[in-house]
Amino acid sequence: MQTQIQRFNTFTEFYPFYLQEHSNATCRRLHFVGSSLVLLILVAAIVTGHYVLFWMMPFAGYGFAWIGHFFFEKNRPATFTYPIYSLIGDWVMYKDMLVGKIRW
Repeated sequence: MQTQIQRFNTFTEFYPFYLQEHSNATCRRLHFVGSSLVLLILVAAIVTGHYVLFWMMPFAGYGFAWIGHFFFEKNRPATFTYPIYSLIGDWVMYKDMLVGKIRW
């Protein structure tokens, strides 16, 4: 049986779905770690001038996130269906975790 893909017209419509796909605390924490590493790699590349480090950013970010989805959340990352909204969602969720709006 084929499932119908849900369509979202705006990020505001998408974000509640995104949060639902990240209900597992370990998955959210792994996302946070991956996003933090992305920021650290970005700063390190700029400060040191070793711009080859930029290649590590997707591995750090997506690596931790996908481990969270496959082993803890047990779902398919929304990135596969909604790449842009998911990328935005990663950073909004990161900010929401930093300010305490979303539980660790």
